[in-house]
Amino acid sequence: MESVQQLAQKLKQNIANVIVGKEHEVDLLLTALLASGHVLLEDVPGTGKTLLAKSLAASLSLSFQRIQFTPDLLPSDLTGIHFFNQKDGEFHFRPGPLFARIVLADEINRATPRTQSSLLECMEERQISIEGKTMPLASPFMVMATQNPVDNQGTFPLPEAQMDRFLIRMKLGYPSASEGVEILKRTAAAGSLRAEEAGQTATAEEVLEAQKLCGQVQITDDLMGYIVALAEATRNHDETMLGISPRGTQALLRAVQAYAALHGRSYVLPDDIKELLLPVWTHRLVLRKRHEAGNGHAERILTGIMDSIPVPSEKELESGVK
Repeated sequence: MESVQQLAQKLKQNIANVIVGKEHEVDLLLTALLASGHVLLEDVPGTGKTLLAKSLAASLSLSFQRIQFTPDLLPSDLTGIHFFNQKDGEFHFRPGPLFARIVLADEINRATPRTQSSLLECMEERQISIEGKTMPLASPFMVMATQNPVDNQGTFPLPEAQMDRFLIRMKLGYPSASEGVEILKRTAAAGSLRAEEAGQTATAEEVLEAQKLCGQVQITDDLMGYIVALAEATRNHDETMLGISPRGTQALLRAVQAYAALHGRSYVLPDDIKELLLPVWTHRLVLRKRHEAGNGHAERILTGIMDSIPVPSEKELESGVK
């Protein structure tokens, strides 16, 4: 897994040329990339969500499209249209921005639910259906979406089905005092922080090879049982209407394998599961009191479940490896 770790280190160093701090958030972003997943960046405006997504895209030699979501955006603006060419008298297809390999859906919750739903098929099936014809998307394919808090003006909450398509949801938060000073220093020296300064360091072939290697990371049966036990606890919790589905357990499995490879390991540790449980599962829980979903209540539920379920012992894990 050294090659995966080296690729991740190159990408992190590149992104650090633009993004100040946020090492953990960058690790989560690269975990989603290596696990062939999608990321939802959620926070108040001005915290660097778009800059982080564009910096990753600039570090990869992959086609990139940024879509600014607005209330008047139509599904055809994303998928593409058939237009009539008067020269040859035939209809031709003009592909939309979703045919890029890296797609940044900026402020996704400002679009109407109909437009939001046009992302469902491409995110899960890696294909787009237009007028009865299905067209596959090139690999690797990744959607990075940003959204403002739901209580902001002019926002439409994402439905549970679409939230479930994102492998990881994370919040950037405000920088520390020292990071804030560094941001101002860079701004004063360069005028502005530009994602293009990151430079390209990885090819599509390298990313695909790293994704294959992540699938070979070992995880014992006891750790798989630990993941299932955590999921069952969410389904039986008094405060949840819908717990973690089998798709959610599969998402956590892929994420911890990629996270282990990111750190140069060919095996998963219990700490990997604990580290990624909240970013992968928080947005998948449906609470009975839905108004509490945005104030950290889901995080408290998952943290309590982790504290109540024992982690497999070292002897059990060793026997599983043998």
